[in-house]
Amino acid sequence: MSVASKLLPVGFYTLAKREILRYVRRPKNTFVPPLITNVLYFSVFGVVLGTRVGEIAGVPYILFILPGLVVLGAISNAFENASFSIFHGRWNEYIHETLTSPLSYAQMVWAYVASSAIRGIAVGVLISVIGAIFTTVGVERPFYLVAFMLVITVLFAGLGVLGGLWAEDFDDLTMMNQFILRPLVFFGGVFYSLDDLNSELFYTVSLFNPMIYMVNGVRYGFIGTAEVDPNASLVVLTVLAAAVAALDVALFRRGYGLTE
Repeated sequence: MSVASKLLPVGFYTLAKREILRYVRRPKNTFVPPLITNVLYFSVFGVVLGTRVGEIAGVPYILFILPGLVVLGAISNAFENASFSIFHGRWNEYIHETLTSPLSYAQMVWAYVASSAIRGIAVGVLISVIGAIFTTVGVERPFYLVAFMLVITVLFAGLGVLGGLWAEDFDDLTMMNQFILRPLVFFGGVFYSLDDLNSELFYTVSLFNPMIYMVNGVRYGFIGTAEVDPNASLVVLTVLAAAVAALDVALFRRGYGLTE
């Protein structure tokens, strides 16, 4: 018996293990696509464009974009895993076995959230390794890097649970990831500095994008510089993640999207 199974409630551990094994056993669908995508990102934006841009905020451009790509990969996979797990369980009606188990609603939700957050973190680590092939990667503020990665993956795993409960078909899942999540990330300071925005209006509007705070928080962990206060960002994101998780539990308790 593993250490985790001894320390965690049996039901929570079993459900989380099932969800983790689901994507670990299908690496060509879960880990290979972000690997290939980020090799292209680093090659085109980091190497080709980076030689023209030079430095941003005193660091090479390829190192500047690395934290943003880590955030993009981590939150996309955390969201996708949770939303797909919930929706697929609804679609094929095997989620009813989970609902009739002796697990509490909080244990159910946190099993889905934890397993999805682990996938997001694993993809983030994979992207960091890929980045290390193209440039020297250091960790200036390890506490902030770990804290932000935990918070943002938990937050988007929780949002993925909401998406899985709300979606009516697979097109809804694709729409949320491709047309809501990714645009927010790309306009969240991944490829540019806020100081480079020439318009005060664009700068102000950018501050309403939550991705700005996530990308800057992870960037602060990697290179030790940030354009927004990392402490305030971490507190707000932690509260938001807890609120989303609480909403997930409340919706599970009500049976929203789970029962006809």
